[in-house]
Amino acid sequence: MTDNRKNKHTFQQTLYDGESHIYKVKKSGEVYQFRMWIKEEGKHYRKSLRTKDYDIALEKAKKLTKDLMAHGMSDKLVFSITIRQLIEEYVAYRKNDIDLVTGISLKRWQTIKSQLKYFPIICGENTQLSNLNKEDLYEYSVMRNEIKVGAVQTIRMEKSTINHMIKFAYRNKLIHFESFDFKQIIIKGDLLSRRGTFTEQEYDKLVRFMRSFSSLKHAKERIGNRDFKMTAVIETKEQNQLERLMIRDYVLALANTCMRVGEILQLTWGCVGNYETHNKESEYEDKKKEQILVEIEVRAETSKVRKHRKFLCRGGQYFLRLKERQQHTNDEDLVFSMNGKKSIHDMRKRKYWEELMEGIGITNWEDRKLSWYSLRHFGITQRVQSGVDLINISKMAGTSVKHISDTYLHYRKEQSRTAALKSYKKQEGQIKFL
Repeated sequence: MTDNRKNKHTFQQTLYDGESHIYKVKKSGEVYQFRMWIKEEGKHYRKSLRTKDYDIALEKAKKLTKDLMAHGMSDKLVFSITIRQLIEEYVAYRKNDIDLVTGISLKRWQTIKSQLKYFPIICGENTQLSNLNKEDLYEYSVMRNEIKVGAVQTIRMEKSTINHMIKFAYRNKLIHFESFDFKQIIIKGDLLSRRGTFTEQEYDKLVRFMRSFSSLKHAKERIGNRDFKMTAVIETKEQNQLERLMIRDYVLALANTCMRVGEILQLTWGCVGNYETHNKESEYEDKKKEQILVEIEVRAETSKVRKHRKFLCRGGQYFLRLKERQQHTNDEDLVFSMNGKKSIHDMRKRKYWEELMEGIGITNWEDRKLSWYSLRHFGITQRVQSGVDLINISKMAGTSVKHISDTYLHYRKEQSRTAALKSYKKQEGQIKFL
């Protein structure tokens, strides 16, 4: 093994059968230097011993040799980058996955960056990876909430992203362990508190309220820079009513298709079609009710899980009436867009959501974690409660049977328990619940 040095040694001594060296060079004057070859990492470790006294230098060199050898035995790296450098490398690595069919979306990449925000604050961005241990973030939830309180699901996703990054570092021999040991979060309560969804009564109220919400009476003029801090401006109440009518169909489509928000916002008219009309006995009247099915295609590149799927679902009438109203309905045009190219701005959508929640009397919607995504949860929950086969729900929603079983069957079990505990008695030939 050769060690190219520009300065000639004025003194050199080997330690521990050549494992390490103390030496002096012209440039360092009389100050002793230390050198050791770290074969696991293929690099020389060099350090000034900061003394001109031989005996002190020798003791320092022996201790340093033992420490470095111990590093190797514990699989810890001698040469290590900082947490900030690791995050930069990992984020750049994940950026290469954007736009690949089996990769991630730009929004997902941005979310990854956001989920890593608290890690360097807790551990220190200049901390070297070699100084980290797998138990350091065991109480991550507590430490994270001391900085800023986060939702349970948010913190859970942050921990998952952090460990995905640590696995990346381990594969590239940047850290000596494969993942952090996090304390498990135990979630208590039913599906409503865990997943943020609606009751049937709340959803019915939402459907009824949207009739007035989308009326010309509720429409506004001059929606743009002042109200939403946007460049796009709606000049007339009639234009705003068209947008509100689209929002109404957006709500109904989310609940009926069980699609993810990101998937439905990227849905184009070319992926909607093959309508089927069926007649169904009405539950409340002695007549048949028309039911329109529609075939939806979710392309792999627009799916969160990057898997293509095609399914039939209810609610075809909402797509049909939306297409009649919209001006931009070519195959490549977005379904839920006023110009076919861009979806409604997030800030404007938030304003509409606040208006909808206030309209149905839900003032604590943020505490309950109700959002556009809750409509997907509601749709899946309703199908589980109706006894629809889990495999069919899985194909429609684009998620695993196990996920549906673990997450949504809990709600049906709670409903069954409530029903089983009800008392009843026979009165005038009828069974009445108490």
